[in-house]
Formats: sequence, structure tokens, C-alpha cells
Amino acid sequence: MDGQTSERAVVLASGGLDSTVTAAIARRDGYALYLLTIAYQQRHAVEVERSRQVATALEAHQHVVINVDLGTIGGSALTANLSVPKLRTESERNRDVPVTYVPGRNLIFLSLAAAHAEVLGASIIYFGANVIDYSGYPDCRPEFIQAVEAALQTGTKAGMQGKGIEIRAPLLRMSKAEIIRLGLTLNVPFQLTHSCYDPVGSMACGQCDSCQIRKQGFSEAGVVDPIQYAVC
Repeated sequence: MDGQTSERAVVLASGGLDSTVTAAIARRDGYALYLLTIAYQQRHAVEVERSRQVATALEAHQHVVINVDLGTIGGSALTANLSVPKLRTESERNRDVPVTYVPGRNLIFLSLAAAHAEVLGASIIYFGANVIDYSGYPDCRPEFIQAVEAALQTGTKAGMQGKGIEIRAPLLRMSKAEIIRLGLTLNVPFQLTHSCYDPVGSMACGQCDSCQIRKQGFSEAGVVDPIQYAVC
């Protein structure tokens, strides 16, 4: 590990491409990796198992999985019996907030990550948000991240003690191709990652928004995507 120190970082790890590259960045930055995965009753629960594999591959110091039943709330194609959009164009994806948006998800995730960080004595949360690929998601925007960071400064023991908890989103303004190219330099195990919203068994569907963005990213990066798709 490059420049490994004893300083800890909590990394929100979904088992997806972006969060795995983010974890690799945290490792490159010299932090001991404390990965946190939230199993929220999502239809693509295969990503939880992939997060375990990623944690092993990246030699995380610790990997914790927390169960949060957002399926009871519903309101999203990822947690309720709603159809996942398929074969949409880029303009269609960016038109409005998509049905795959999970109400309150990233706010809940960052709150849990902050609680975990406080217990660990960590001052950094690495968060794989991206405003370019997911411009329709209100909880992937920089102003959201800044607002949560400010709330943590006010509403945590660490904040009261003047330490604070920083939310670091290194991929925020990078294209998928740029993220993939960076991941290659960091030896990210892309073959372990899962991005699909509507998997067919353990395979990615190849047609949902996330699959299309991933496939386009690998194509633009000039790299072969190592995962299998049900529909290429």
C-alpha cells in the first residue's frame, strides 16, 4: 500500500465501480481502509457480496455491512415493485430525477458513515458520488455534500470538539472513462465490481441506465469491460 499510515478512513463501499475506485484512491492516499456497506433491501443485492470480495482484494482493515430496510419505505425502482428503465438515451437519463433514485439514501448512508467514523476516531469519509453520470440524483451534488458536512460539524461530538468529519468525493466531476482510466493505474479489480440495477442472476442486464453508463465508459476509455452482461 502506497504510503500507508495508521490514520483511518471510512469508505462507503457498494461493490460498484465508482465506490471501488474511491476505495483505491483512499488506499493510495495512505489511509487504513474501513469499508462500510449498507444493505438496504435493494433489488441488486448481489452488490453486497461483491463489496465483500472488493474488501478482500483491497486488503481493507475492516469491512462492516449494516442492514437498513429501505424497502419498507419504497418509492424507488431499486427498493419497490417498479420497473427499472432500460435503453434510455443520455438526454432521457438527464431529463429529471429518475425512478431509480432512492429517497434519502445517501443522506442515510453518510449519517451511518459519520457514526462509524466517530466510533473509529476517523476524520475522513470517502464517498463515490459523481455529478456527471448521475446529474438527476439530488444527493450526488456538491451542495448536498457540503450541507451534510456542515450538519456533521454541528451535530456530532467530533464537530463539537473542533475535529470535524470531512466528506471526500474524489470522483465528483470525473467522467466514467476518466474514472476507469484512474482505476487502472490503481490496479482496481474491475472484474469484481457490480453496477447493474436489474441483474439477471449474478450477471448485469446490459440495458439499465447504470449498465449503459458503464459500457460507454469502458468503450471511451478504450478498455474491455471484464464483467459479463446478459445482453451485450
